[in-house]
Amino acid sequence: MLFSLESLVLYQSNYNHEMRAVRVALRQIHRPPQSFIRLLPGRTWKRSYTTSISAAELDFGQPVYETHPHILKPGEVTPGITAQEYADRRAKLAFSLPDGAVAVLSSAEVKYRSGAVFHPFRQDSNFLYLTGFSEPKSLAVIRKTGPYLGDYTFHLFCRPKDAFAEQWSGPWSGLRAAEDVFNADEAGDIHTLSSLLPPLLRSAARIYTDIPMHPPATPSSSSLTSILQSLPTTLSTAPLTPLINHLRAIKSPAEIALMRHAGRVSGRALTQAMRRPWQSEKDLHAYLSHAFKHDGLSGEAYVPVVAGGRRGRMIHYTQNLALLKEGETVLVDAGGEYGWYITDITRVWPVSGKFSAPQRDLYSAVLRVQRTSVGLCRADSGLSLDEIHRATEAALQEELNKLGFEFGGGMMTRAGDMMGVLFPHHVGHYVGLDVHDVPGYPRSVPLRAGHCVTIEPGVYVPDDERFPRHFRGLAVRIEDSVCVDEEGPVLLTPEAVKEVEDIEALR
Repeated sequence: MLFSLESLVLYQSNYNHEMRAVRVALRQIHRPPQSFIRLLPGRTWKRSYTTSISAAELDFGQPVYETHPHILKPGEVTPGITAQEYADRRAKLAFSLPDGAVAVLSSAEVKYRSGAVFHPFRQDSNFLYLTGFSEPKSLAVIRKTGPYLGDYTFHLFCRPKDAFAEQWSGPWSGLRAAEDVFNADEAGDIHTLSSLLPPLLRSAARIYTDIPMHPPATPSSSSLTSILQSLPTTLSTAPLTPLINHLRAIKSPAEIALMRHAGRVSGRALTQAMRRPWQSEKDLHAYLSHAFKHDGLSGEAYVPVVAGGRRGRMIHYTQNLALLKEGETVLVDAGGEYGWYITDITRVWPVSGKFSAPQRDLYSAVLRVQRTSVGLCRADSGLSLDEIHRATEAALQEELNKLGFEFGGGMMTRAGDMMGVLFPHHVGHYVGLDVHDVPGYPRSVPLRAGHCVTIEPGVYVPDDERFPRHFRGLAVRIEDSVCVDEEGPVLLTPEAVKEVEDIEALR
C-alpha cells in the first residue's frame, strides 16, 4: 500500500499523540502503589523499575498516595486532582500557544515574617494549576511541539535531593520524583538553570511568561530575569496569565467537588457557631479556625472577618479582638480550603440568638435580593457578573425604599451617592484556587457552565442623618459560593443556614 507524504506526516503526528497518551496512562494507572518507578533512558513511552525501595519509605516535599493514602487516592497528584487532569491542563495550555511557543512559569517564594521566621509556603496558583508541584525554587517550561492536543513537552526544574539541607528544612521531592510522580518529560537541577534553560528558549517562536523582564525583580526571579535578558532580542515575549485565566475560569467536575467539600465543611462550622453564645470576636474566630481543620480542611482560606455591631460596616475588618454585645449582630466572613481550593461565605446573626425588629427587616431585605441574584447564576441567562451586580443594586434600592430610605429620583451609582455608601462593593467575584480567582479575568464575560462565583449583596448603614435612625450602625452581608450550571445555580455552601427562622431556631 502506498502512502502520500501528507499521510505519513499525519500518521507520525497521530502516533506521537497516541504514545503521549499511553505514557500518561501508564504513569497514572500503572504506577504501582508501593514502587518508585523510573523512565528508561531514551524512551518516552515505556516505564520500568530501577529500584526496589518502597515509595512509602521515601520522603517527598508534599503528600503522595504512597506516603499519605489517607489524603490522596491512587492516581492523584494533589487531593482530588489526578495526574491525567494535570496533563490535560498542560495540553490545553500548549494547544492555545502559537506553533513553537514556550510557556515559562516560576514557583512562589518562601515568605518571611521576620528574620528566619517564615510563613507557611503557598505555591503560585498558576504554577500549581499546571504542575501540582508545591515546592519553592522551581521552574516549569511547557513547549508546544505540534498541532494536536497533547503535542507538548514538560520540563520541571527543582532542587535535587539533599540529605543535609532536608534535615533542617524538611523533605523535598527531588529530580526523580519530578519525572516519576509529577510526570515531567525531563527534570533539571534548578541550580544549573543558567546553562539548561537558554537552549530550551533560544529556538522558541515566542516566550509566554509572567517573570519580570526588567528590574526590580524578586530575589528568586532575578536570575531568571537575567537569563531572559540574555536571550536574543529577536525573541518576542507575551504575558502568560491571560491564557491560563481562560483555562482556570471554567472549573472541572473535580475542582467543583473540592470546592463543594470545602463549602460543606465550612458551612456546617458556621451553623454550629450560630448555636453558641460567644463573648468575643477572638473566641468565635478561634472556634472556626479549629473547626475547619478538625473536620478535614487544610485550614482557613483567608483571614476571616469576625465583626460585632458597627464594626461590620468595615468590609475587611480583621482585628477580631472586640467583645460581642447583646442586642448587636455579628458579621462573619469565613471559609476553609481543601486541596488548595477555597470557599467564601458570609453570614450575619444576632449575638443574643434573636433579631430585633430593625435587624430582621434589614436582614430580610438583603436576603430576598441575595436569593434573586443567586438565581441569575445560570448559563442560559447570558448574564455577566457585572450585569448581575447592576440588577442586585437596583433590587437593593427597591427594598431599601420600602424600609424608608429616601433616594430621590433616578438610580444613583456614583461613589458619593447613597447607594455608593450603602452598597460600596461589587456583588461578586470568581472563586477557585484563590479567593479572588483568576485576577484580571473580566467580570463582563457572560457566565458559562463551570464558572464559580460569589454572590454577596450587602448594606452598611452609617450613623448619618440621611438614613432612618433605627437602621443606623447596622451591617448585613449575605454571601454564598455558587457554581454556574446550564439551567440553574449550584450552591456550594448551603450548609450555612441563612433564613431568619432557621437562625433563630438554633438556640
